[in-house]
Amino acid sequence: MELNADYGRRAAVHAASLDWAPSPIAGVDRRMLDRVGGEVARATSIVRYAPNSRFSPHTHGGGEEFLVLDGVFQDEHGDFPAGSYIRNPPGTRHTPGSAPGCVIFVKLWQFDAADRAQIRLDTAAVPFAPAKGRPGVEIKTLFHSGCEDVRLEQWGPSAHVTLGDLPDGIEVLVLDGSFTDADEAFTTESWLRLPKGATLDVVAGAEGCRVWVKAGRAISPELPK
Repeated sequence: MELNADYGRRAAVHAASLDWAPSPIAGVDRRMLDRVGGEVARATSIVRYAPNSRFSPHTHGGGEEFLVLDGVFQDEHGDFPAGSYIRNPPGTRHTPGSAPGCVIFVKLWQFDAADRAQIRLDTAAVPFAPAKGRPGVEIKTLFHSGCEDVRLEQWGPSAHVTLGDLPDGIEVLVLDGSFTDADEAFTTESWLRLPKGATLDVVAGAEGCRVWVKAGRAISPELPK
């Protein structure tokens, strides 16, 4: 399957308007944002676990990164409520599920092959700080390496937000609030991916906007095997 698979082009998905598509596991549904491959795929998705749903134990050959948007995600490593940011690097194994149910934003097969940093972060415990040289923007860093930067950003009401000449592209997911890119409105669960060399040039809504951002090497060149 190929969905928004041309990483040299802008891609935008307003996921909240999509129907949920069933996964092979009963009670686990998804809204696909981009995808290259079958059930083992390089993919970006919003995934919903019904109460008491669970995957079989499995290994993430290409790594897994996710942010809990709602509810409580669970595996043998603990309970992770909304706001938890998790990185399970290539080769890690777990049995994911949720007794109360949850919704997560998840990226698969998008790690550097040498990345072995396992992260389990409560983002609520990390304060926002003013972004240097970016008026109206606050950030909290979730992960930083030589090839990628993952963060939350808070954009003030009606803030004009720009980032130019992005060498490796950028991804933005709206967590709450809204922004506009040209004449296109982005609200909660809207996702925007810009290619290498693009410029992010958006305006936050009157209520401001909180977003998840990945910049730098946003996707892995390696396909699932």
